[in-house]
Amino acid sequence: MKLKLLKEKEILMTAAMNKMHSPQSFALMKQKGQKITMITAYDYASGSVVATTDIDLILVGDSLGMVVLGLDNTMKVSMEDMISHGAATVRGATGKFVIIDMPYMSYHLSARETRINAARLVNEGTGHAVKLEGGSAGRIQAIREIVDMEIPVCAHLGLTPQSVLRYGGYKVQGKTDAAYEEIFQAALATEEAGAFMLVLEAIPESLGKKISEALVIPTIGIGAGRYCDGQVLVYHDLLGYSNMSPKFVKAYNDLNQSISRSIMEYSKEVREGSFPGREHTYYPIDKQEG
Repeated sequence: MKLKLLKEKEILMTAAMNKMHSPQSFALMKQKGQKITMITAYDYASGSVVATTDIDLILVGDSLGMVVLGLDNTMKVSMEDMISHGAATVRGATGKFVIIDMPYMSYHLSARETRINAARLVNEGTGHAVKLEGGSAGRIQAIREIVDMEIPVCAHLGLTPQSVLRYGGYKVQGKTDAAYEEIFQAALATEEAGAFMLVLEAIPESLGKKISEALVIPTIGIGAGRYCDGQVLVYHDLLGYSNMSPKFVKAYNDLNQSISRSIMEYSKEVREGSFPGREHTYYPIDKQEG
């Protein structure tokens, strides 16, 4: 018991010294019943803001394709997109543990390509872990391949956006008995394969609870109910800086309206000549002299 307490103290002290969490400290948070807070961010500016908060970790999600790039789904996001946005976010997010999504086709074709692409996300993208979607035999093997390279893997089950064509849209998963059990068994398999964390998206609350209680690794919910070990929302969604409003989103601000109002005010002042003012001008001249 004493040895266990010393080990827990060592993990927490290491996290405090590094100002960053680790897979081990997240597991310890679950053991202690401490909720984990995750936010999805995509660039230096948002990473810099998150770095000033007590958020535990950041996900650089391939949802950037829709939120930032204006694509109609996440399947068109490339490795280059994820590397660029991942590295930018890490540069801003000093002291935060950052997971980078593996985009569609980066872990589907072969074990070799899976390994290479995961390594690129941590080397070029400078992430601390990667995330991949799905619980099929191929996805479970992909987790094993990446873990074998000493790269932490976060799994993702339920509504997996890269499967949108097969699902026929962004729909709640696990509604039938068979689908419910399939997701539960896949969750067990991701842990067995070596995943250190599991994102659960758009599933019934009872399934989120059952999985969270069955696993040792922490679960992070997004539309998966109140019993997950942590929660994640997209930076833009929670700030009201997005036009997307799924049921699971709570907006804590209305930046769209605030930003629009500010831009209109700027435009008005330029047109009427009140901006720039003397205080915004280098070596201003007296207008009487002009």
